[in-house]
Parts: sequence; structure tokens; C-alpha cells
Amino acid sequence: MKYLKSVFNFYLNSSIQVSLSVCGFIGVTSLTYNLPVSEYLLGFAFFGTITGYNFVKYAEVARLKHRSLNLPLKTIQVFSFFSFLALAYFTFKISFHTILATGGFALLTFFYAIPFLKNKNLRALTGIKILLVAVVWSGVTLLLPMINKNEILTNNVWIGFVQRIVFVFVLTLPFEIRDLKYDASALGTLPQRVGVRSTKKIGILLLTLALLIEFIKPEINLNYTISLIIICGILGVALLVSEKNQSKYFASFWVENIPVFWFGILYVIQNYLFISF
Repeated sequence: MKYLKSVFNFYLNSSIQVSLSVCGFIGVTSLTYNLPVSEYLLGFAFFGTITGYNFVKYAEVARLKHRSLNLPLKTIQVFSFFSFLALAYFTFKISFHTILATGGFALLTFFYAIPFLKNKNLRALTGIKILLVAVVWSGVTLLLPMINKNEILTNNVWIGFVQRIVFVFVLTLPFEIRDLKYDASALGTLPQRVGVRSTKKIGILLLTLALLIEFIKPEINLNYTISLIIICGILGVALLVSEKNQSKYFASFWVENIPVFWFGILYVIQNYLFISF
């Protein structure tokens, strides 16, 4: 049992779960826009997320050399190195314009972790952390699949992009609430600035906004709309029950899996319930 727990902790700490969530969002994009997604793009996104997230999470830890984290940190560093090699392989398999589009998101990720402005990184700028995460996730999971297939970025896609940013913003709030006891006050996260209760209220309002955005799209996909209503309900409940002293795996596993649940819900609706206009 102890061994299984260690494996599960490695699964979470090495960002495998986060990468699956990114792939879950890409799956939602694929089903929504009837867009074939190549295994190369999925591999690029999966290993790119592992590489990027572990760079952000453990760059500071590696510099400080926390003795208590040396063994798992070394294991994660080795895993991250091989993930980087896999990322390099998949980079040569996707289109050049996709690589160019990825560059902007990669720079945001780099400067999120590395100080560049008066010895501050983007993460340290008050209130910007959660918005950066939302923009990068939304760009990678919605725009990149479209760009990789040379699809035109229509108004429908751009409205969906804004909607995805709003959804990811709310998805991040349970983590912000969890990290209240760890984050420096200078970060100015939403729970730090307005409190947990107000953060939940804002999150519910934003989920309502995400739903309303659906009805201003020029083209409405009924299957997607139904799945969006369901997943917003699930995320809303998760946000409402989030607490500062939440269980160890609540956010890092259950909340993190919401994009995967969304893909599963949409897949079932689209392939087995045959809902249509």
C-alpha cells in the first residue's frame, strides 16, 4: 500500500495528471469543432506540459536544494529530462507554424518562473498568476489544435477561446484557495485579496458568464452546450466545497481531472446519446 501511495504521489508531483488534463481539454476541442487531432500534437502537448510545469514548479526548489526533497526531486528531474527528449521528438513531427504559435506560450511559461523584471518573474506580479495560467492553457488546448490543422480562426473559435479562459480561470480557484497558507502575500491572489467566500461567489458568477457566452456564438453545438452545462455544475460544486485546509488530493487529483471528465461526458453525449438539433 505504501508503494502504491508513492507511485500515486509521483504521478501527481511529476505533472502527469496536469498533462492528462491538458490532453482532456484538447479532446474537448477536437469533439466540439469536429477536428482530427494527431497523436503527434497530443504527444507534444503532453510532454510539453510535463517539461514546462516541472520547470516552473521545481526550478526554485532545485536552487534552494531542500534536503527533504532531494530524492524525489532527483527522480522527477530525471523523468523531466526524458520528457524533454520526448518533447523534442514530437516537436519535429508537428507543423512549423504550430511551433511558432507555441513560442509565445513558451515564453510566458519561461518568464513565469525566471526573474526578468527587477528580479521578479511574472508569477510575482500582483494578481497576474491565475490569468497567465488561463491564457496559456486556453491557447494550447484550443488555438494550437486549430492552427496545427490550418483551420481558420473564426469568430466562433475566438469566442470559444474567451470562454475557455473564463472556465480555466475558475478551475484554478480551488488551487488558489488551497495555496492560501503557502503563497506569499505579495502574489495578491484572488482569495488573498477578497477572501475565500467572495472568491467562491466570483467563481460562480464567472461560470455563469461562461454559460452565457455560449449563446452569443454564431454557431452553437448542442452536444457541447449540454456538456458545458454539466461540467460547469461539477466545477461549481467543487469550488463551493473547496477550503483552505482541503484534503491532500482534492485539488491535485479530483479538480485537476475535471477537463478529463468533460472530455468523457462530451464523448458519451456525442457518440451514444445522439443528441442533435
